Amino acid sequence: MVESHLLHHFALGYATTAHHAQKRKYTGEPYVNHCRNVAAIVAGYTDDQEVIAAALLHDVLEDTPTTPEELREHFRDRVVSLVLEVTDASRPHDGNRETRKALDREHLARSSPEGATIKLADLIDNTDSITRYDPNFARVYLAEKERLLPLLKHGNPELWQRANETLIEAQRKLIHDSLAGSHA
Repeated sequence: MVESHLLHHFALGYATTAHHAQKRKYTGEPYVNHCRNVAAIVAGYTDDQEVIAAALLHDVLEDTPTTPEELREHFRDRVVSLVLEVTDASRPHDGNRETRKALDREHLARSSPEGATIKLADLIDNTDSITRYDPNFARVYLAEKERLLPLLKHGNPELWQRANETLIEAQRKLIHDSLAGSHA
């Protein structure tokens, strides 16, 4: 296992390798930049290296062929458990988007405070890019986040407040842009 002071660097390398060919949907930038952003947000609220490492790895199980067993070969159980907490529980065969997101909310409601903190950071980073680049999908996404946020109150309280403010600001921006567009 990796020493605690090297964990962040090792997790970043692992995430970079796992997401190597993936690009962010709207910007085309390397996907791992999102992982870095989430970890940087988390690091603003905790210095727990295992939580920061899990933030870097938060999408590895969901978006790459990596398995929990493969993660366990390289990372401590707590890091893997945190990644599992924030990985979508639903699968495409579970039904439509609404049904899948309900399953994911149930799963996240049972997360640890650290898992909820990682998810809050993920919401903040995703909300900014989705609202900026895809206002049509943002309406759906923000409604889903509005239902999810109350279930994450057990995460870091300051980060929860920031996530809530991010959601409110994104909703205001969509309304403003919609009104501006209708007057054009």
